[in-house]
Amino acid sequence: MTRPISVQLYTVRQALAEDRDAVLRRIAESGYRAVEPFDPTTDPKGFRQVVDDLGLSVSSTHASALLRMEPAEVFDAAATIGTDLVIVPAGIAHEEFTTRDGLARAADLLNGLAEQAAGHGMRIGYHNHWWEIEPRVDGRHALEALADLLAPEVFLQIDTYWAAVGGADVPALLGRLGERVLTLHVKDGPVVKGEPHTAVGQGVMPVPAILAAAPGAWRVVELDECAGDVFAALADSHAYLTSLERS
Repeated sequence: MTRPISVQLYTVRQALAEDRDAVLRRIAESGYRAVEPFDPTTDPKGFRQVVDDLGLSVSSTHASALLRMEPAEVFDAAATIGTDLVIVPAGIAHEEFTTRDGLARAADLLNGLAEQAAGHGMRIGYHNHWWEIEPRVDGRHALEALADLLAPEVFLQIDTYWAAVGGADVPALLGRLGERVLTLHVKDGPVVKGEPHTAVGQGVMPVPAILAAAPGAWRVVELDECAGDVFAALADSHAYLTSLERS
């Protein structure tokens, strides 16, 4: 991989709220060279200044604000922080992923946002949890059925851990989705709902096989909850992923 390993800043959300600049500095010192914010609209100019000073790039950004704010404001903020990949991480009702009509409504929403994003030089992505994987629609994971309804410019960010929790064979799923997948959330743990995550490489996820199934996708580490020190887990995750790239 030529792209630097990124980290979803939701992982360190509590520390980030207390001292953003110190947290970003600590992430850079752990070896990361890219980050993925979860709200680009919070002081985008100040955020960009800090990441530039630290030599960090912005791989992409989550933006649930797209569903509650004027999209143009969100796209302008994304441009300011330095990315053109804007991802909807949640906000569509779980029930929409249980029927074909619900999937059609979800696709219409994402396709409409993609049209607006294109006018700002941006692309829209969608990030899954378990509830887009567990339901079956026409014999396939709901997310796969959704993908067929999305405009070509809409990409997917596959959260590999939640896909496994939802019952997917993750490498096989990635193989079927192919180039639709631009980024991966790489995480590890026991693959049990409600249990904390571990550093990548210290759980039961088949990480090497997952990465091999999507060789061109940007790797973004995320630990929703962590039983131990989250910064140590992030450092261990980076070290493990770096070792895989070298092997």
